[in-house]
Amino acid sequence: MNNSDNFLAVLELINDILLATIVIIAASILLNNLTRALRDRVTRTSSGVLVCVIVAYLADGFVALDPDYDYLETWFRLQWIGIAFVPAALVHLSDALLATTGRPSRGRRRNVVRISYTISLIITLLALFSDYVIHGPYFGSIPHMKAGPGFLIYIAYLLVVGTFATINVLRARRRCLTRYTHRRMTYLLIVFLTPAYGLFPYTLIGNLGNERQAGLMIVLNLANLIVMFMLVFMAYPLSFFGSEKPDRVVKTQFLEFMLRGPMTGAAVLAAIVSVPRASNVMGIDGDAVVPFVAVGIVMLLQWSITLLLPWLQRWLVYTQDQHRAQWIQQLGDRLLTQTDADQLLESTLAAICDLLRVSTAFVARLEPNGAQLVQVVGALAPSPEALTAPELSTLANGLHHTPTSQAETELGLKRSGNFFIWRSYWLAPLRYSQPAANGMAPPLLGVLGVWARAPEPDLQTEECEMLENLIEQAAHVLEGVQNQSEVFIILEGLASQMDFIQHMRDTSQFGHVAPRSAPTSDIVSDPEFSNLVKDALRDYWGGPKLTQSELLNLNAVWREMEEADDNNPVRALRTVLTQAIENLKPDGQRSLTTTEWILYNILEMRFLQRRKVRDVALRLAMSESDLYRKQRIAIEEVARQIEEMERSTTENNAKQPSPDNNSSSELNKS
Repeated sequence: MNNSDNFLAVLELINDILLATIVIIAASILLNNLTRALRDRVTRTSSGVLVCVIVAYLADGFVALDPDYDYLETWFRLQWIGIAFVPAALVHLSDALLATTGRPSRGRRRNVVRISYTISLIITLLALFSDYVIHGPYFGSIPHMKAGPGFLIYIAYLLVVGTFATINVLRARRRCLTRYTHRRMTYLLIVFLTPAYGLFPYTLIGNLGNERQAGLMIVLNLANLIVMFMLVFMAYPLSFFGSEKPDRVVKTQFLEFMLRGPMTGAAVLAAIVSVPRASNVMGIDGDAVVPFVAVGIVMLLQWSITLLLPWLQRWLVYTQDQHRAQWIQQLGDRLLTQTDADQLLESTLAAICDLLRVSTAFVARLEPNGAQLVQVVGALAPSPEALTAPELSTLANGLHHTPTSQAETELGLKRSGNFFIWRSYWLAPLRYSQPAANGMAPPLLGVLGVWARAPEPDLQTEECEMLENLIEQAAHVLEGVQNQSEVFIILEGLASQMDFIQHMRDTSQFGHVAPRSAPTSDIVSDPEFSNLVKDALRDYWGGPKLTQSELLNLNAVWREMEEADDNNPVRALRTVLTQAIENLKPDGQRSLTTTEWILYNILEMRFLQRRKVRDVALRLAMSESDLYRKQRIAIEEVARQIEEMERSTTENNAKQPSPDNNSSSELNKS
């Protein structure tokens, strides 16, 4: 074998490895989507694009393995399932991105998506069962198919659909409110069409002669290498969609996933493919060495990743909070860093600017010597130093409780409803969620300023309702940051509050102004409601099935929080469960053997006292199998009690006027 043949063999080996690596990367990202946030529309549609990539490159990989002639044509035609459907999948993804930014389809984009899938299906059927799109196979420098008359139709279809999809992504990028989402949408725009030109069948264009074999393999390897990196680059911005976790957590999980998954798989695959082609390794046949090399690579990479991952996280993820990186990792993923708070506040302020169509909004923390700027969107005029004005200092000292006339004279601020008029801004007080001990209004955290579009607030009803929700969210963020800067006194309550704040991450993050909604009662009609109650009871004294339960959204739980004056939904849910169990307690003196006390005794001993099954069965004089059967009945009774409590709470809420509507009406009247 001469040098030219050796060089060609190396190029073919690299091509095989790259094809398989692309399949590994696409399949890994697809599996990650299936377990991460499949309910998110962007995640679902991007999974469709990945399926097209996997099908096309997998078939291409089997073609590279030189199958029998009878099956070669089959693999070439199966490859067109991914090639034909990728334009429609990209249009679908672009529509989902634009809808996520608050621009849902009014019917036209939806029809384009349907038409695209229909055209893709027709092209697929023609490629599979006719020679209208492709025909062959033929042999030149490499096995290939030749283009039929329908191939030009596919090219025109790809150009039109690709242009339409790109325009949708451009529109979605323009609608992004924050610099973070704008930057990520820019990344996505750069690589958005990578699957389309990566799957394009270039071998159908031109004549593949033997003299072009080496040059063609170099071009194919470079193209596959670019597609491989672009897939990873595309997966990064898509990983933020559908996630309620802080950005630092998403980045950390994505980094570790790519290192331990696709990179490790690609390295092992390269060893399995390349080592057997060596005649021997120190006198040992290459095939016999493969298992040892593969295992050694896995162990070495996992060890190396474990050592390097903390350093990579500090370098790539915690770029602004490096001094807090270790502290954050130890406390857990639910805590709120200053960077997280800045992003949340920026999203909220950008949503307010978009809602009111103004250029500037800011959040400032009130201190005795004035106000300290926390976050701003737009240009703060005349300058941030204006926040040290004496009227803001007096406002920080609590004189905002005075009547309107006295406020105008003592504070130098004009009051209009719930707002203060200060220079060219409307100021909305941000308060603690808990009232003061003396029954007065909660003390101030800070102020939220909005550029005044009129001399006095002229809010419409819809604007007023949404603005109040966004102001409340800003207050929650400020309060959360201040609470975490102090000593953690009640860990469970603090963790629950941080969970509540993290649920607000999707509000206005990509341009869609959506106020926080109240809990609904739809959960009680869920067939899995009894199982949710059972899981919550099992983790009654602590655990993820209680702290992350969907039961936290019950109206009964929120009502309990209001009555207890406690912003701890986990404790409120535990109270609701206890009350439901107590409702099953019979009248009279307790007995461990009578029939009417059986269900209550099982619930009280198993979940409230945390006794073991064997101990409870012995005390109640029954077998363990009988105990499990009656425990299932008892849990269903608890679920029925909670359902009645929820129905009663919902009916009471319907009879009472909404506090938000009352406050909105008063603000409009002012």
